[in-house]
Amino acid sequence: MEIRELLTITDHTLLKTDATWTQIRALCDEGVRFGTASVCIPPSFVRQAADYLGGRLPVCTVIGFPNGYATTAVKVFETQNAVANGADEIDMVTDVGWLKEKRYDALLREIRAVREACEGKILKVIIETCLLTEEEKIRMCEMVSASGADFIKTSTGFSKGGATPEDIRLFAAHIAPHVKIKAAGGISSVADARALVESGADRLGSSRMVALASAFGVQ
Repeated sequence: MEIRELLTITDHTLLKTDATWTQIRALCDEGVRFGTASVCIPPSFVRQAADYLGGRLPVCTVIGFPNGYATTAVKVFETQNAVANGADEIDMVTDVGWLKEKRYDALLREIRAVREACEGKILKVIIETCLLTEEEKIRMCEMVSASGADFIKTSTGFSKGGATPEDIRLFAAHIAPHVKIKAAGGISSVADARALVESGADRLGSSRMVALASAFGVQ
């Protein structure tokens, strides 16, 4: 896949703690200029970004980020608020502790509750693969498939590891046909991005892809 094609499936991301509106606005400008899939930004900037972009590019934001252990009620409120502010896509973090305790019913109810709060917007479910066993990853594939979510996503980028081709292939083998795959975290080169797509990723989350494309001369 060529770099320009990779950009079209990349959520151009800025989620660092000290992000400012000046930086978010520049991210939006880059997203429009390079034709990325969306900009993925903190919830506090969604309204400004949605107003600034005026529909030129989808706005993605994060829920329960980055640890996933907010209550379901909080995640639902965050989602409703984000949608009301103009978010087009929602990336929610699941509760890893619940998974470790095998609280599968609670996890599925939570994802479904957030799905409903999305009001038809795209929902991506982050499972933080670096903290999970293979059995737990497979279980999450099954739950995301049953939940009505649109994507399963590997990572927040804030834990001890990110996306790997091995995890993408595992997802591809265990998700339902309607579920897509987002690879995020640790994508540091065009080769990394291509390997993830070749393994089955439909979407990428990266703070580096635009800079990498620029280094290759993409304008």
